[in-house]
Amino acid sequence: MKILYGVPGEGMGHATRSKVIIDFLLQQKHEVQVVSSARAYTFLNNHFPGRVHEIKGFHFAYKNSEVSKSGTFWLNLKTGPANFIHNFSKYLKLDKQFHPDLVISDFESFAYYYAKLNRIKIISIDNMQIMDRCKLTIPIPSEEQSNFRLAKGIVQAKVPNCAHYFISTFFDAPITKKNTTLVPPIVRDAIIAAKPVKGNHIIVYQTSGTLATIKKAFHALPNEQFIVYGMNRDEKDRNIQFKLFSESGFVNDLASSKAVIANGGFSFISEAVYLQKPVYSFPIKNQFEQYMNAAYIEQCGFGRHFTSPDADSLKAFLYDLPFFEKQLQQHKQKGNEVLFAALKKLLK
Repeated sequence: MKILYGVPGEGMGHATRSKVIIDFLLQQKHEVQVVSSARAYTFLNNHFPGRVHEIKGFHFAYKNSEVSKSGTFWLNLKTGPANFIHNFSKYLKLDKQFHPDLVISDFESFAYYYAKLNRIKIISIDNMQIMDRCKLTIPIPSEEQSNFRLAKGIVQAKVPNCAHYFISTFFDAPITKKNTTLVPPIVRDAIIAAKPVKGNHIIVYQTSGTLATIKKAFHALPNEQFIVYGMNRDEKDRNIQFKLFSESGFVNDLASSKAVIANGGFSFISEAVYLQKPVYSFPIKNQFEQYMNAAYIEQCGFGRHFTSPDADSLKAFLYDLPFFEKQLQQHKQKGNEVLFAALKKLLK
């Protein structure tokens, strides 16, 4: 079967999980072509040279470590016309060279509209659709209500009326719409192969916060050791070791950590849960998906949801590690077997 796979460029979580599925599809002897943008395009093109087409995608604008709604609107309005022309030329080129039988979209619009214009069936595989196709069981405070309505509206409009929706999730939520299947988080082969042990360090993945805030919080706990990824630094600062990213180094540090600290990004949190590592989550403000993930981490008993990293919150989190570890032991997942079996059946 010929499959066109759409992957958004905003955030690397979409790219890393899509790589897992694309590898599976190729192993099943399907012919796959990919469209993506930004860092995700570079990542996927390195792994699948000759199969990946670069498009121009949607991007968030940030201000003071928060998503700026007005900045995001004006950024994409400014770049929209040029992006449309670029993408239309890609559409014409793809239309001449490849005639897919099926489209798979990981919350990506180009491949979706290509399918609709050519009357091709679409499968959605992402984690975002849970906001629209399931009933959330977490409390949504008043300050998050507008963010929830905005996020749900975007999700509803993004890839509607697909033949089927696979929703990747580490928590349960009642399904409210047909043609919907919940599957465990999609994890990389390196994470599946990792052997988790409980070490003495805490691994931190942080790209949006200020360096001063992190240092102040971590220096206040001199008996704890922190390994920080995402700051593009390679240096030692008292009890903080900043590291440049490498997949093997990151996976080893994650697997041997006693806990993790991160925003609310789905992929990293899912990998931590898979390896049964307690999670201290402080989501980026005005990004409801991150609030949702952090709130469910706390509701599941897998960790705690905080607004920022500070010494008192860290002490409270570390005090409760035994409870989180016990709750995480109840989370069972055999790699990506559930999704692969369901996807294989659906494709047949």
